[in-house]
Amino acid sequence: MLRGHVEYDDYIKTYCIKANSVMIIEEIEEGDTAEEKRVELHMHSNMSAMDGMTAASKLVARAAKWGHKAVAITDHGVVQAYPEAAAAAKKNGIKVIYGMEGYYVDDSVKIVTGNADMPLSGTFIVFDVETTGLRTDRVRLTEIGAVKYVDGAERARFQTFVDPECPIPRKITELTGIDNRMVSGAPKEAEAVKKFFEFCGDGVLVAHNATFDTNVLRHTCRRNGIEYNYTHIDTLVMAQSLIEGIKNYKLDSLSKFFKLPDFDHHRADEDAGALAGIFEKLLELCKSKGVENVNEINEKIPLNIKRLPTYHIILLAKNKIGLKHLYQLISKSNLEYYYRHPRIPKSELLAHKEGLIVGSACEAGQLYQAIFTGRPIEDLLELASIYDYLEIQPNGNNAFMLREGMVDSEEELNEINRTIIHLADELNIPVVATGDVHFLEETDSIFREILMAGQGFKDASQQAPLYLRTTQNMLDEFSYLGEDTAYEVVVKNPNLIADMCEEIKPIPDGTYPPKIEGADDELRKICNERMEAYYGSPLPEYIRERLEKELDSIIKNGFGVLYIIAQKLVWNSMENGYYVGSRGSVGSSFVAFAAGISEVNPLVPHYICEDCKHSEFFYKGEYGSGYDMPPKDCPVCGKPMHRDGHDIPFETFLGFYGDKQPDIDLNFSGEYQFYAHRYTEELFGKTHVFKAGTIGTLADKTAFGFVKKWMEEKGVTVSPAEIERLVQGCVGVKRTTGQHPGGMVVVPADMDAEDFTPIQHPADDADSIHRTTHFDFHSLHDTILKLDNLGHDVPTLYKHLEDMTGTNVMKIDICDPKLYELLTSPEPLGVTAEDIDCETGTLSLPELGTPFVRQMLMESKPKNFSDMLQVSGLSHGTDVWIGNAQDLIKNGTCTISEVIGTRDNIMVYLINKGVEKGMAFKIMEIVRKGKATSLLTDEHKKEMLDHGVPQWYLDSCMKIKYMFPKAHAAAYVSAAMRLAWYKLYKPVEYYATYMTVRGEDIDTAAVLKGRTAVREKMDEISEKMKLKQATAKEEGTFTSLQVINEMMARGVEILPIDIYKSTANRYIIEDGKIRLPFSAIAGCGGRAAEGLENARNDGGGEFLSIEDFQMRSGATKTIIAALEEGGAFESLPKSTQLSFF
Repeated sequence: MLRGHVEYDDYIKTYCIKANSVMIIEEIEEGDTAEEKRVELHMHSNMSAMDGMTAASKLVARAAKWGHKAVAITDHGVVQAYPEAAAAAKKNGIKVIYGMEGYYVDDSVKIVTGNADMPLSGTFIVFDVETTGLRTDRVRLTEIGAVKYVDGAERARFQTFVDPECPIPRKITELTGIDNRMVSGAPKEAEAVKKFFEFCGDGVLVAHNATFDTNVLRHTCRRNGIEYNYTHIDTLVMAQSLIEGIKNYKLDSLSKFFKLPDFDHHRADEDAGALAGIFEKLLELCKSKGVENVNEINEKIPLNIKRLPTYHIILLAKNKIGLKHLYQLISKSNLEYYYRHPRIPKSELLAHKEGLIVGSACEAGQLYQAIFTGRPIEDLLELASIYDYLEIQPNGNNAFMLREGMVDSEEELNEINRTIIHLADELNIPVVATGDVHFLEETDSIFREILMAGQGFKDASQQAPLYLRTTQNMLDEFSYLGEDTAYEVVVKNPNLIADMCEEIKPIPDGTYPPKIEGADDELRKICNERMEAYYGSPLPEYIRERLEKELDSIIKNGFGVLYIIAQKLVWNSMENGYYVGSRGSVGSSFVAFAAGISEVNPLVPHYICEDCKHSEFFYKGEYGSGYDMPPKDCPVCGKPMHRDGHDIPFETFLGFYGDKQPDIDLNFSGEYQFYAHRYTEELFGKTHVFKAGTIGTLADKTAFGFVKKWMEEKGVTVSPAEIERLVQGCVGVKRTTGQHPGGMVVVPADMDAEDFTPIQHPADDADSIHRTTHFDFHSLHDTILKLDNLGHDVPTLYKHLEDMTGTNVMKIDICDPKLYELLTSPEPLGVTAEDIDCETGTLSLPELGTPFVRQMLMESKPKNFSDMLQVSGLSHGTDVWIGNAQDLIKNGTCTISEVIGTRDNIMVYLINKGVEKGMAFKIMEIVRKGKATSLLTDEHKKEMLDHGVPQWYLDSCMKIKYMFPKAHAAAYVSAAMRLAWYKLYKPVEYYATYMTVRGEDIDTAAVLKGRTAVREKMDEISEKMKLKQATAKEEGTFTSLQVINEMMARGVEILPIDIYKSTANRYIIEDGKIRLPFSAIAGCGGRAAEGLENARNDGGGEFLSIEDFQMRSGATKTIIAALEEGGAFESLPKSTQLSFF
């Protein structure tokens, strides 16, 4: 509670309270005070895409707080809220019932209903009726129109108006044109139907959406004691099954599809005439599929499930069997039956029904729709027989039916619910009352209104009260049923259903790695053989102990197979000519180095003679990295020794006890990534390898756009604080799904994917070749194996540079002092800082070329490789450089080599100071996760200070939010320094490769005019960047021009595009110069560039003219103009035509 005065604040542009006093009061929330409480069995979280508003954790917590013993999660077509719901259930001590509101398709419907045995040349009565409304049990006929169709031709027509003996509603007159005057004096319904049946004779009835028309006739006959026993054909289902590629199957759409004449829609005689023409075409299609008799149609024309109508249905998992069956249904609905929604056919539901409880859902359910449209009682009982319980909802949920004139009064809604209860009584199944929850609080409806308005819903402002209701609230809603029945549907029956559902976990506990026979033995063999070949046999004691320690830990915890998988992937890539980089902390593992998975050697710094295998190790922190040690000849054989080792403890990878689930992240060449994924499928089979799924939710910026659009449409102005409240109410709502760029999930061979997660296509793209996990991959992280097979530029750069120079990238001397001079000066490149507008020589080098890191280099002055590890760690951490290490270096407290740069340094530093290893590891884990302020105890701090840790070091730990692993830094810096060697000593090849692989945007016109034009263009863009007016493309062009300017300053020349020499997208070297590719032209990428290159090899010989080139290459006028401007055509004439004058 605040007390103060209100005034306008010019800075935040709104009114605010200048508080004199502040009092914290407890928020008063509504509670559920009923002695016996309900259970909500129909609830949507924010994973119901752009529809549900509240996170599952909040919904579950509220139900638990109210004392409900269980609550169901039933999102639309998905179960992606399960992991969050499960965590909330555990935290709040409540049972979650795992369910879903599915999109159900009744594939038991038939094209032909009845038993007529008649050839297609027989008699068909193509008919249509007009009525006073939509409910077939209540409406009255106003017109019957029909065409008698015999032996492929129209034989007669029938039309009669019908006196409905009641006023025709105005809306019906507007729709059909039939008014009370037109039916006055017409036959009454009994007479009209008898005349129609006389016209029909023994023919088979044909109607479009025949369920409606035939039910109108059945109810009419029942009222008037007339026998009805006709076979009928539904042309709607028939067309859906026979025709693909049409937007919808309305009469006018089908008429246009078959190129038939226009007609007056919504008049029975006109509709019947149009349908006769359509039916003739449909019969021709039936005949082409071998149908000769009416009774063969259902058998020979399979239903198109993707085109049948969908209905809502509730599926609840009763036990583990039911959960797996639910997951299997979701997989099938996405992979086999997806069209606009993930569809569940009735046949599939019946095949997977064990362990599931099936409910009838809301007004969009098949049963509710059948009741509303007036289907006969026998039909309703048959439809209801698939359900284990029926569902009714508060009338407010269906108020739109009143607004839209679908029902005349609230009592009609009550009557529909009473009918549902009657059907349940007949079938001896329970009825439950649900709220169809879409948001937590009643006032949260505004958030759903905003999103629905943004999606174009015209009634978005008329939100149904879809909030989580208390028991008493629901009892009040259903009081019209009587006290006993209200109690039964609100309290007793939902609890009964809840008790039928076991407590289950949506994702099983434990880890389930894939299996490879003999993986553990193979791993030991590979490691020992490779290391003995490198370090000599027998292995030095230090190496043998570390190798055995790691292998024992890895194999004991079941991780050997993960290493073998990574080894196979890396070696496969290497066999195809592409190196693989490691990411994350896998380089902390010596086994990863020994198995050839990681290039990072985590041993202490050491010398190794590659000839005689003499080695020398430094255990006491004398060097931060082996690359920092001075050159040394082997004291045994006199050969120069190799320097290696970065002193990275294994514990940072697998934990102090080696039981932490490993992440083996690999960087494959972007050119080879696709094949790496294919190889993974070869190893484990396509049915057990999937892309790691992601879930995209509304972020602040997008939510703000929805709020602003809503405000504009409503014509309202609200304060910035209210805008922020509305934005946050929309943030986090699911928008779409996707896939991790390199993540692959592997399911064990003896299990199914649905033991863990359903499977789907990313972004609901039924045409995608990719299949992803339905759950976000983070939810499965510690359960099944996820391989990060990421595409990366560095391995591609390696490949191209090796091919162009013949120099093995792994033989490059990373210890070369000249490389470290580049870090703070461009002079080793032969240029000055003024020449290239950059104080370092690191432009274009990965990890080192960004303005942020270049500034770090100038401030920290790194001298060697271990300093660079610090820089890399600091550039990737959070709250480790700015306001932390940067200040410590500036004020002279310490140097770059002494600050906390990587997470591993904390543990190694503390152990070297004498802190017990277990505590050192624990402190490192606390600090690296940014939890020092809450978890670093006084005991920890005292232990650190007692062992000589300076106060500044402790203070620095308290600020850190996230720390980068040293192994990851080592991999990145090693790659950057190898590329720096090529940049320094092989400049032409380096720049050609860089521009080929990065595919940067360049201003070709400026580049071809020379360095002065390049600098002028840079200045132009730089001014825009200062004013924050530059586009993202211009900023990208500026970065590429910086590199080109540096290249030109070093004397490397650019050759223009040549239609005979340029490639599609590779910058090639000619006489020490670099030739531009076709892709250097703005807007000319991919296939367009390939078309330009392929044109000269099409067998047509040399180009006769620019016109000839354009015809053969398919180039656009814009590209031709750019080629002309760049001089690509030289003296080639514009046209091939000869002139005689």
